[in-house]
Amino acid sequence: MSPHLVCIGGEDHRLRIPFLLAMREKGFRVTAVSSDAGAAFSLHGIPHRRFGFDRFSSGGGEWGALGTVRKLMSELRPDIVQSFDTKPNLLTPLAVRGQVPVIRTINGLGWTFSSLEPRALALRPVFCALQGLASLWTAMTVFQNRDDQAFFERYRLVGNGKARLIRSSGIDLDAFSTARYRGPSAATMREELGLQSAEVVIFVGRLTRQKGIPTLLKAVPRILSERPNARFVLVGPQDSEGPFAVNKSDIERYAPHVIALGSRRDVPALLGMADLFAFPTQYREGIPRVLLEAGLSGLPIVASRMPGCNDVVEDGWNGYLVAPRDAEGFASRIIEILSDRARGKIMGGRSVGLVRERFSLSWVVDQYCELYKTVLGGSGSLARSAPATMMEERARNPRLGEARQ
Repeated sequence: MSPHLVCIGGEDHRLRIPFLLAMREKGFRVTAVSSDAGAAFSLHGIPHRRFGFDRFSSGGGEWGALGTVRKLMSELRPDIVQSFDTKPNLLTPLAVRGQVPVIRTINGLGWTFSSLEPRALALRPVFCALQGLASLWTAMTVFQNRDDQAFFERYRLVGNGKARLIRSSGIDLDAFSTARYRGPSAATMREELGLQSAEVVIFVGRLTRQKGIPTLLKAVPRILSERPNARFVLVGPQDSEGPFAVNKSDIERYAPHVIALGSRRDVPALLGMADLFAFPTQYREGIPRVLLEAGLSGLPIVASRMPGCNDVVEDGWNGYLVAPRDAEGFASRIIEILSDRARGKIMGGRSVGLVRERFSLSWVVDQYCELYKTVLGGSGSLARSAPATMMEERARNPRLGEARQ
């Protein structure tokens, strides 16, 4: 019987559907658990269970989700659990408490280690304590970038489990290429948005302060002073971002030079019409998926010198890295690329090769598949292993589970 993989994450968990489908092809029976509504999973025949938590809350209210996760795991009876995102990474090991192997993937350190607000600074020791506690019931901790791995190892937050570096959640090269091919042409997209002859700088992501939108907006006047034909296209949600969202008035004051499109389903086509990708994030991410999409689109990238970004962008080779919050630095580098389009094309071409070589979904899935086999005690076979048998024994004899705690 195929081992049962339960993959748990937050509201963007649907972005991992290609990962789950690939795992299913590898022989795993997969179930998704997330705070997403679940319709996208149903379209692909992936069972989905919902649990709720507030990603904006830093209080103790979300810990009521512990009981929900514990109940779900009891009902789903997984052989192995994979968690993504900050709160699921904390809740899952604490809920399961070693009864099932848990792999947690640290895809960034989140707002707590990105913001300089006093509340964020005060929460950092709490975060470290909780991660250390969660590590006691974690079979393996996966990191998406070397900076996060170094942080966890420095503060001994890996615990008794082992650490593994698997860069990014992977990008489906064929699916992205197909979406580009089937979508509108660059000329059509430009005409639709009134950008026919413009130099297009694009950003894709949540329109929040942590993503550096204020930094990019601050750079706009300087860029326009030297490149008056430049236009800035912002793609991503805003209304759903609660207290972190950038005010609409702050964006609208730069109209018509700055256009906010909201969430879009045609991101590959939008990237295809652009000349440059700007990513002024202040957020500690794993490997930003949008950088992989921009790279695969052949765009030169100007990004913040932040963990994860420096795993994709090599300064001066396929783009530039600028200190976060440095609007003047971002303006200078954007102007430099727009002023030398030939060099920008060379940079973008390098990114295409880099993404294909290091961040393809197939490569990432192979690494996770091998990791799961190791944790399950297999030696290349996907047959049910000792941990699965133990789960069946606990189902027949609940007191066995109590004795192991």
